Amino acid sequence: MIYLKAEFDGCPESVEATPQKLQVDLFGENPLAFVILAEVDGKAIGLATYHFIYSTFLAKPGIWLDDLYVKAEYRNHKIGEALMLRLRQIAQEKSCGRIDWTVAISNERGIKFYKSIGANIINKVRLCRLDSQAF
Repeated sequence: MIYLKAEFDGCPESVEATPQKLQVDLFGENPLAFVILAEVDGKAIGLATYHFIYSTFLAKPGIWLDDLYVKAEYRNHKIGEALMLRLRQIAQEKSCGRIDWTVAISNERGIKFYKSIGANIINKVRLCRLDSQAF
């Protein structure tokens, strides 16, 4: 699923994750991130990966949605909505102030979907990144 998401994003060569590393980081004693998995007949068809953040402005925790992906043949079947609904429930359970994520400017279908579930698309900020070579 992660590789399919990277293909969708146009960067499959960027995937360095291994099953062993994911086992530790997502399902180990001290998980760094979490996964919501959508399944049909025991087969994974979609996922949402997230981790917790903190807003000093709100003085509350929040959620950073890292990946939201649904296999092409299952899109338009409300799978994405179900994943986002579960993420909203988790945010409420943890008393979060918000859920944040990015969407590619070119992903018009994604932007339309996010707006349909009530998201505000904020164009005033830009993603900044220091990759491992920078530190």
